[in-house]
Parts: sequence; C-alpha cells; structure tokens
Amino acid sequence: MLGRIVYFHALFIEPALLPSAARRPGPVCCNHGPDSGRSTVSELLMDSAWAALVEVAATLPAHDHSCPMANGACCATCRVVVAAAAIGAGWAQTEHRSYQRAEPAEKLLRSCRLMAAARLGRAFATQHVAWCPALDQLTVWEALPGAEELPLTGELLALWANPAANPHHPVASWLNHCTGLDDVRRVLETRRTYS
Repeated sequence: MLGRIVYFHALFIEPALLPSAARRPGPVCCNHGPDSGRSTVSELLMDSAWAALVEVAATLPAHDHSCPMANGACCATCRVVVAAAAIGAGWAQTEHRSYQRAEPAEKLLRSCRLMAAARLGRAFATQHVAWCPALDQLTVWEALPGAEELPLTGELLALWANPAANPHHPVASWLNHCTGLDDVRRVLETRRTYS
C-alpha cells in the first residue's frame, strides 16, 4: 500500500503541483521534547518501505518540514505522522484545484491532513510497536471526501482505515486506467453528467 501512494503521487499528483509558500519547520518531535526515548528514525525508517512516505511528502511544496532539529535521533512515528499529514492535505489540495479550479476549504484540508496522519501513523506504530503521543492528539470529526469527490485522496484515506483487513486481495480501482488528473477530471465530469 505504500507503493500505491508512491505510484499515484508520481503519476498523478507531482505533475500537477503548483508552487506555493516557503516551507516552514514542523513541530518538535517527541524525541526532542521532555519525554524522549521513542524509536528513532535511524532505527525504524532508514531501511524501511516507510521511508518512501517521507520522500513523497518532501515533494509537496508547502508542507511543514519534520522536526526543526531533524536527524536520525528524531521519533520515527512523529516523522511518519508529519509526512502522512502533508500527503493528505497536499493530495486534497492538488486534486481539488485540478477538478474544481478553485481553492479548497481549509476545513477539507485539515480533515484530510488529520485523518491521513492518524491512519498512517497508527498503522506504522502498530507494525513497529512504536506508539507516540503525537498519535493521541489526532482526532477528526469532519466528513471526509469520497472517491467520487476526490478519487486519489478519498481512496488513500479509505484504504488506510484498516490496512490489515483484507491483506490477500489486491486493491484495484478505475484510477489504474487513467494517466493523469485531467483524465480523472473527465471521468468525474462524465459520471456527474449521467448521474
């Protein structure tokens, strides 16, 4: 499922990214705060498929960097949470602009940011037994976009709701037959016309 994020990002999102505000430092991670001692980036992320998540997030122009003191001693779970948040909001913003030609509401971006951070962060923490306080602060009450509104973001959030639920059935969607966000927009417009 991490490969699917990389695939969709490289094929759909990255070509449609627009320049935006300068990057700013993110929050200080758990290992640089008063209650340190969590699993580190060096221990869990460097040689893991999860590192791809951080690489994808780094391509998003306006996302917060990870911890201002970023190094191998940073909390690995915090790094995944920050990367997932950037991807959730970045994908939603890029898709929204591509389909509706307007800026998305901050509520939508916040909801996608928090849900992606919570779902991917918890999956990472569960897999690596690396819980951290950053996960306890992530709650989302707003409705999330569906696959008909924002197909990539909606599918991303749906797939990570329970990533271990159906491990033996590959995920397939009509997105696999599109070559860019313009194709997706045309399919969405066609579906809305005939609905």
